[in-house]
This record gives sequence, structure tokens and C-alpha cells, in this order.
Amino acid sequence: MDMIKKGIKVFLICMVCGLNLNVLNAQEDCILGVGISKDQTLIEVFQLNEAQKEQLINLSAELKIRNEHLDNQAANLLKRHPQGNPSELAVLAEKYTVIVDSIQKIQKMIDVKVLRSFNKKQYERYLQLCKEMIKYPIHVVPETLLDTIAPE
Repeated sequence: MDMIKKGIKVFLICMVCGLNLNVLNAQEDCILGVGISKDQTLIEVFQLNEAQKEQLINLSAELKIRNEHLDNQAANLLKRHPQGNPSELAVLAEKYTVIVDSIQKIQKMIDVKVLRSFNKKQYERYLQLCKEMIKYPIHVVPETLLDTIAPE
């Protein structure tokens, strides 16, 4: 019994350390937060034009659908996966990590699509905000559109 308790304790410590590392990695990237931030906030901050607004709204809806699917997968995994011993918990953790990684990849993919629709000034504003927050920006080549951000 003591071995099982020690195993579970080691597993939980590893999970906590692993989750902390994931949080640190997530904090390093300067995400736009499409689907996390209100669409209107992003529209105002980056002064999006009508085509960009429509794309943002569509991508935000796409992200919501994808995340709902992954959230359901995670919930089902937690309900149905055996959790009686450390090896079962380790397998559960691996499967759960795959779902979390998918959520992070989809978020970045959607953010990249929005960033690619930015014009040069909008992208420069994004870079400046990332710099102020001490985050690593996502590097993309913005489209060459007429600028919608008024000169300062």
C-alpha cells in the first residue's frame, strides 16, 4: 500500500511540474486570444476593417466548435479511464496531455490566421503589445492592405 501511495505522490508531483512547465510555455507566446478575448476588443484594439472583422468572427466560431469537441473528449476521458493505480493514472495523464496540446495548437493556428490578415501597422501594434507584456510574438508576414490604424 505504501508503494502505491508513493507512486501516486510521485505521479502527482510530476503532473504538477509538467503543468507548470506548460503554463510557462503558454505564457511565453504572445497569443491574440481569439475566442478567449471578446471579438469586439480585438476589433477595437487593432482597428479591423470589415473583411477582417468577418474573418475574426468566423475563426472565433470555428475555435469554439473545435474546443467544445476537445473539452468533450477530455471530460469523457476523465469519466471513463481507469484511475485505480499509478500506471493507469500515468496513461490518463498522457492521453489528457495530448488533448491539452491539441487545444494549444488550435489556438495558435487560429491566431496565426488572424495575424496573417493584419496589415503592417496592425501587426506592428501587435508586436509592440507583445513587447510591453514581455512575450514572444508569433511571426507571420502580414498582408499588404490599406492601413486601418490612424496615424498617432
